[in-house]
Order: sequence, then C-alpha cells, then structure tokens
Amino acid sequence: MQDQEWLAERFEEHRSRLAALAFRMLGSLAEAEDAVQETWLRLSRAESGDIDNLGGWLTTVAGRVCLDVLRTRASRKEEPLDSGRPVSPTGPRAGNPEDEAVMADAVGIALLVILDRLTPAERIGFVLHDMFGVPFTEIAPVIDRTPAAA
Repeated sequence: MQDQEWLAERFEEHRSRLAALAFRMLGSLAEAEDAVQETWLRLSRAESGDIDNLGGWLTTVAGRVCLDVLRTRASRKEEPLDSGRPVSPTGPRAGNPEDEAVMADAVGIALLVILDRLTPAERIGFVLHDMFGVPFTEIAPVIDRTPAAA
C-alpha cells in the first residue's frame, strides 16, 4: 500500500498539467477530468518500477486516452457539451482586468475552434509541441507518425 500512496503523490504532482493537456485537446472539462482519471487508472495498473520518466509516461498515456476519446467522438459525431460559451466582441482596455479576462477567454475559445478542425493526431501533435514544448521525436510514437510527419 505504501507504493500506491507514493505513486498517488507523484501522480498528483502532474495532475494539473495533464488536466490542461486533456482540456486543450478535448475542449471539455468533464471529458478532460475523465481522461486524467483514466490515466491514473492505467498508471495504477502498470509496473511503475519500469517507468523511467513518469512525466513523459503520463503525458503519453493522457495523450493516447484523449486521442481515443476524439476518435470515438468523431465516429459517433459527438460534440462536447461545454464547448459553446458566448464570446464578448469587445477587446481589452489597457489595465482593465475584467476586459483582459474576457479577451483571454475569447482567445481560448478561438483556439478550441481551430483545434476542433484538426484531426485527432494533428490536435495532439499541436498541443504537445506548441503548448507543452514536447519535441516531435517524442510526439511521433504517440500519434504513430514519423518525427517529420509529426
């Protein structure tokens, strides 16, 4: 049981990063939380002693879980429930925190619209590389592509 507690503590160190990755890929907070939970379940069943880079392993597994969700969503023609929030047309005024928050929210929604147009493999490649700085050589095996194609 001591090992499981230690593993849970290590996982919690990565939880917020995994949740951000899953949300950016899926565009749904509920699905992102489900993906993070599935990542934990896979970790708890894995031989954790064989994992050299826990952060990389968790990112890879979370990415693959999200890829599975996106593929399922595409095959069922599903849309996430919480993706269509209204956007304010006004831009931020310098120094106004409320307007800056509205603009940041609008940019986030615009990014989700763009990500929604990508294939699942393109989406995971974009999120991992551009938002988390993962090199293409590490992304390629996750999406079953060559580093050049990634």
